[in-house]
Amino acid sequence: MLPAVVKLCCGISYPHLRSMAGLRHTAVALLGQEMAHLQQCGQVQQQDWIRHSGPHAGPTFKGPKREDARAVSLKEEELLYVQQGREAMRKALGILGDKDGWKTEIGEENGDVVYSKVVAGASKVFRLEAVLEASVEELYDILFVRVEEMHQWNPSIQHIKVLKHIGPETIVTHEVSAETAGNLIGQRDFLSVRHSCKHKSCIYLVGAATQLEAFPPQKGFVRAKDGPTCLIIEAQEEDCSRSRFTWLLNMDVKGWVPKSIVNQALPRAQLDFTRYLRRHLRAGATRG
Repeated sequence: MLPAVVKLCCGISYPHLRSMAGLRHTAVALLGQEMAHLQQCGQVQQQDWIRHSGPHAGPTFKGPKREDARAVSLKEEELLYVQQGREAMRKALGILGDKDGWKTEIGEENGDVVYSKVVAGASKVFRLEAVLEASVEELYDILFVRVEEMHQWNPSIQHIKVLKHIGPETIVTHEVSAETAGNLIGQRDFLSVRHSCKHKSCIYLVGAATQLEAFPPQKGFVRAKDGPTCLIIEAQEEDCSRSRFTWLLNMDVKGWVPKSIVNQALPRAQLDFTRYLRRHLRAGATRG
């Protein structure tokens, strides 16, 4: 079982995202919404966006005063992580917008299904679809806000640490998978940017591998690479206390592991993760 199953990612199965046109419209709406939000909060100034858009996009941005250099540098770094999150979303929606080629990998009696397809570069991606007995807000809190607590209910995770907070929607995390019996792939660590946004009744959680100079690959672990990954949580129309949970898993585990083993482990890991999440939700309901 691959502990990397906790990557925040997912696929798309509901009607308004069935066509490529629908995916594009959704992506444009989401990105425009985020731009306006960032500008309103003062995190991104117009001159920053002009400077990043190319030499012919507007006036040259003058360098900061010496005492302001560090502050501007941090702003640029934060902007980069937000852009990585949006780019991960764009790519994930593109993968899922192509309806051709999806095949059923595993179907469970409870209705959970994992599909797969081969994308450009001969890599295989997996899409899990399930319905969970929890609201959109509850799942968002568990999977994004309290992501550092995930190891408490998911035995495939050794730890997740938030290294950077870039506003309320974007974080940089370091994750280490647990050393568990039967793990054919072995322990991995991940350095990821995770980005969240809300559009109508859906919450999107996207993820992609990133780099952090102060946090190079850790000794004793193979650093895997994930992304674009995307998880979409949508309220059920007939019952808002239940949510459709759709997950695109797209990962390069690195190391010397045969593809046949990886392709068996990843969909099973998605189902295991969903099982752990359901158990956690039931335990919370019992305590409540």
